[in-house]
Amino acid sequence: MIGIASVEIGAEEETLALEVLRSGQLAQGPMVERLESEFTALTGTRHAVAVSSGTTALVAALEALDVGAGDEVVTSAFTFVATLNAILEAGATATFVDIGDDFGIATESLAAAIGPATRAVLPVHLYGLPADVVGIARVADQHAVALVEDASQAHGATAGGRPVGSFGVGCFSLYATKHVTAGEGGVVTCDDDALADRLRLLRNQGMRERYCYEIPGHNYRLTDLQAAIAIPQVRRLTEATARRAANAAMLDAALDGVPGLVRPTTPAGRTHVWHQYTVRVTPAARCSRDELARALAARGIETGIYYPHVVFDHECYRDHPRVKPADVPNARAAAREVLSLPVHSALAERDVATIGSSVREVLGC
Repeated sequence: MIGIASVEIGAEEETLALEVLRSGQLAQGPMVERLESEFTALTGTRHAVAVSSGTTALVAALEALDVGAGDEVVTSAFTFVATLNAILEAGATATFVDIGDDFGIATESLAAAIGPATRAVLPVHLYGLPADVVGIARVADQHAVALVEDASQAHGATAGGRPVGSFGVGCFSLYATKHVTAGEGGVVTCDDDALADRLRLLRNQGMRERYCYEIPGHNYRLTDLQAAIAIPQVRRLTEATARRAANAAMLDAALDGVPGLVRPTTPAGRTHVWHQYTVRVTPAARCSRDELARALAARGIETGIYYPHVVFDHECYRDHPRVKPADVPNARAAAREVLSLPVHSALAERDVATIGSSVREVLGC
């Protein structure tokens, strides 16, 4: 089976994990500080605060910005549910904007979605491609609202020559399938000293000194053992991303000219880090998206549908008082059509060739 993702753990991770085990300090400590230093170098920000997951990164970012009850956060209608859940956990109301061809917030629709209760805009850098964060940041500045980037799938990506996570408050995931993994974990990046200090208090039960509580907080700490696994992957990120990009280029060439199949594109001024290679299977294709996925599975190729519904279109949110659905035809079309093909750095060239030829065969080319 050619898998949709592959976790690569090597000798350096083993060495650092063993170092932690032998040190006797498994909780947050010097290894977490080393990981945070790696992320400040990656994003070019003054601060990086490691936390227990990508979801808690989003929650902590919103709480640190004092976003809560009575406030609204504008986000993408096409994203993983953690984006929405974080807004709700912070106590705010979620409002939504449709997406563009890049699967990110349609910047031209953003200003109309910002109202008097809006406190933050939360774009999502989906599949490894930055949203139009340069334009989104401009709109956020014009309306004096905070910018929180969900960069969970975009470690190392850039827009306008700047790394994602450096435009506002950046939130990264270290989940098992991410470019940088700790199994679970997250990182918040920012340039604001006071905000970073508040983030560190929030993750540690509101403590700066032991049993001295300054604010109500949480246990959002990352362990040193998790940090030890992630550190070498940050250092290998450039190399691994280059392999993903090479695989994406091979898929592009193999899938050129397939009727009804829309390949991913990268807008000028942005770099794609290929967390996923996501095509769209349109009504003009020989078969549906789901039929293509089943046919590829029969050939030993795993695919992924990220995501089969717009984020608010689940029963548990339909009557939620703090979820405000919107008319999002582009997001609904994407949910019907998207299919992610394997592109990860562990693929051999023959694997990529098999993926490309199999898609062409199923779609009649």
